[in-house]
Parts: sequence; structure tokens; C-alpha cells
Amino acid sequence: MAAKIIVLGSVNGKLDTAFSKLAALHSKNNFSFAIIAGNLFEVDQDEGTIERLVNGEISVPLTTYFTVGNAPLPPQIVARVEADEDVCENLHFLGKRSVNKTSDGIRIVTLGGILDKSIVGGLSKEQHLPFHTTGDATSLRGSNKADILLTSMWPAGVWSKSKVVLSPENQAATASSHEIADLCTAIKPRYHFSFSAADFFYEREPFFYVTDDEASESKPVTRFISMASFGNAAKAKAMYAFNLQPEEAASVPPIGSTPSPFTAAKGTKRQADGDPSAYSGRFAHDGHSDRPNRRRRHQRSPPPGPSQCFFCLSNPELATHMVCSIGENAYIASAKGPLPSSSTFSSTGLKFPGHQIIIPFAHEPTMRAVPNGEGLPTYHEMARFREALQAMVSKQSDHKLGAVTWEISRANNIHTHWQFLPVPIDLLRKGLVEAAFKVEGENLRYPTFKERAVGSGIDEEGDFLRLWLWSDDSDAEIQGKELVMPINDTFRFDLQFPRKVLAKLLQLDKRIRWQDVAQSVEEESADAEHFKEAFKPWDFTLA
Repeated sequence: MAAKIIVLGSVNGKLDTAFSKLAALHSKNNFSFAIIAGNLFEVDQDEGTIERLVNGEISVPLTTYFTVGNAPLPPQIVARVEADEDVCENLHFLGKRSVNKTSDGIRIVTLGGILDKSIVGGLSKEQHLPFHTTGDATSLRGSNKADILLTSMWPAGVWSKSKVVLSPENQAATASSHEIADLCTAIKPRYHFSFSAADFFYEREPFFYVTDDEASESKPVTRFISMASFGNAAKAKAMYAFNLQPEEAASVPPIGSTPSPFTAAKGTKRQADGDPSAYSGRFAHDGHSDRPNRRRRHQRSPPPGPSQCFFCLSNPELATHMVCSIGENAYIASAKGPLPSSSTFSSTGLKFPGHQIIIPFAHEPTMRAVPNGEGLPTYHEMARFREALQAMVSKQSDHKLGAVTWEISRANNIHTHWQFLPVPIDLLRKGLVEAAFKVEGENLRYPTFKERAVGSGIDEEGDFLRLWLWSDDSDAEIQGKELVMPINDTFRFDLQFPRKVLAKLLQLDKRIRWQDVAQSVEEESADAEHFKEAFKPWDFTLA
């Protein structure tokens, strides 16, 4: 059933008037919900009005969503939303950077505030201040899709290829960014709402995206609309009502549509095909490039911060086309130079490599180093991703594949992560995977692996290599085992040890070095899209 939605431009503190008008329209149209695009409150909102709103003396007639515009939220409102409370009945804060799904099944991706490129600390923590970071915009690309994208800035260049006139004055008065354009390109929203700083309304022609299947007439289409302020002196359009069917498939672009005005995302520049030196270590198996370090030890640079880290969402050079799912504390990406190829497990029904990396947001060397009490929820979400990957691989392969996940936890790491790899279930059932690791470890004179209770990982101290072995037989017998090997300074540990063991076991010796099997951006993108499609039934971030 289609949802009937109404969007208002910046209310700027005119709460009584705006909600009265909304009530009159709602009584005639029975809207599913309303959205405020822009500032709900004015900069110096009087406390009396806020108090009446919070106490229910200003009636909000239907479910209404809002975010941060280009002005900060009043302190009283900040206190309410930081306590995880609605402002009042029917008035809900979406957050500044969020993905929400309404009771009608409408998926709303939100990025409020204005881009502040001077902030290099990754994702912004304050949900009520009117700015966002490049990392905020980048992280939302992994939300995969949106029915509605709500932003405080315009996507740069949205007016190009358009016959809808936008005056130079209005264009100059409008805040826009390539980061928003890249976000729009990545998630292809059906509707994209923003707001106009000056008193004008702007609705661009619908635009469509070129898909892999160029012969198909059906394509994703976005409608970009910028709302004028409510009650503006020019009487420009400040309310927009429309119907939206949840999760409607791509269709033939309407007459008058144009191709997307945006170029490819800045963070996904094509690397030189066939030139291994052109590939960086982003999402590589050890998180580092393989270029030899010819500098002397005393000349080494300090470890990279979040803006240079291969795994941090705030890195402007992040390979965003390989990001597959983003949760609250961690995300999944495809591995660069995966150990299996797209055909390795094709006979089992798995049409992509399945070599994935589970990465926490926190830029820390170990899970125990994650600050502010976020370590445990981060670990639990990463474990939830691992379990979802296991279930997906088992189902896709009709129980012919299990999985190995490994973690190398060391205090001198840069950004901790887990690697996930499908493995034929016969190798796991017969104990050959466990034996291979133990024998190879003995050959290298590594310490002995010890079995741990599954799920005890966050409590492990010191440096270590951890393995999770998992299988799910067709007779519903599920087996899991967790093995830990301590790492200390009595021996030289090879960071490629897990990959080398599994490469030999799977007879993929020629693929041991990820640099030798690096793919083009097109190949990486195709594998990531195949994975995301297969992972959908288990991707809890889409709920």
C-alpha cells in the first residue's frame, strides 16, 4: 500500500502556524507521515514555545520527522533527543546521520548539517550540531538504497543537464557538495529532499542512472526537490505532497527525464588495469600496501590516523564500491585481491568470492582498546555480522560450505579487523582445517593453539591469532569452534599465516599474495553487488 507523505521546508520556529496548517491538510488527506526539510527551530527559539511543545500544548497532528538543518538545535531539544526521547508525541528526531525505516516500510537516509572539511576525525559524534564530516557522508553510501534521502546540502551540480532554470544568485546562495552527490549516486534514492536558503522552490526533472544492463529500459530514478521556507515572503512552494510505494522496483524513466548529472564518486577512481602498482592496500588482507620500506627504522613515519587509514570510513580514498553493509559500530567490505575467485565456489551456488572483512568503526589496534565502553557492543555487532555471513554462505551453497573467520590482534596493529572466508564443509567436518593450522604452526615453531569457549573473544588478553571454525550440515548439525594462538616477541609472526594455510588447503597457492590477484574496480564492484544481493535476507542493517 502506498504511503501518502507531505514534506515541509524550514519551519524556522513557526511551530504553531506550521502544525496548525499541517493539521488542516492532514484532516483532508490522511497523510502517513510528514518530514521537515531544513530547520524546525530558529536560532534563538524562545524557551516558552519550546516548553509548550515539549509539554504537548502545541499539537503535532501526525508522525513528523526532522533532522538538523544549518542551525543548531535548542539546548532543551538536545537534552530530549540525547535521552533517546521523542521531542513530544508524534515528533521524532531522525538523527543527523541515520538510516530509518518507517512503519509504512519507507526507508529514509538522513544527513543533516553542512560539510566541514576541517574535521578529520572520521564520523561526527554530536548528533545535534549543524555540521557533518566527509566520513559521515561516506559511511552512508553503504546503506545500499533509499526511498527518501534527506540532506541539508544540495548535491553539487544537480542543476547541470537540467532545463529547470536556477538563477546564478540562487545557485550562489545554495550550499552544495560533491560528497552529497556521491552519496546520491551510491544509494540512488527515489526522492531526494533538501531546502533552499533563499525564498525559492526548486524541483529538477527526474534523472536516471546508467545500470550494468544498458539494454533494459527500467532504471533507478531520482527526483530532487528543494523546499522553500514555510511562510516565506515570496510565497514560494514550501509544502510538497506525494504518494510512495515502499521498495518499488526500478521502472522506465518518465518522459523528460535526464541522465544523472553526477560524475562517478570521487572515492572510487578507476585504478590502472593490469598495473599491480596502481592498487593501494585498501581492504587488503593485512591492511597495508606491499611496497618495500627502504627507509631506515629511525626515519619511519608515525602510524596513519583515521583520514589515512585503509579501513576508516573517514579516509577520502576509501574504496567505497567495496563497502557492502554498515551497522551501528562496524561494517562489512569485500577483500581486495580475494583468496577465492568468483568461480572458486561456483559449483556450490556461490557466484562471488565470499572473502569479506568485518571492520569496526573505531580506529584502534585491538578490540580491547576501543574506548568509551563501545568495545563490547562493537564486538557483539561484529559477531552478529559473522553469524549472518555464516548463515548466508550455508544457505547459498545448500550446506556445502562452512566458514573460517580469523582475527590478528596485536597492540602494534593500526586498525583491527576480522576476515571471513567460505570453506568446503567436508574440510571442516573432517577436522582438516584445524589440523592444517596446527601442523603449519608447528612447522614454523609457533605456540600451540588452545580451544576457547565460543564467544569469549573480547576477554582475551595480550596479542593473539584467533580462529572461528563453523559448519552447518544439511542434517541441521551446527558445529563451531574457537581457537587462539598467543603471539609474543619470542618468534616472528607472519601476518599472512592464515591466508597461506587456507590457500594451500584450498589448492589456491597461486592466489596467496593479494597483489597478484588484484581486480579492476569494475570486477570489484560486480563482486560486491553480487554479494550484497545474496546477503540481503541476512543483512540486519536493512531492517
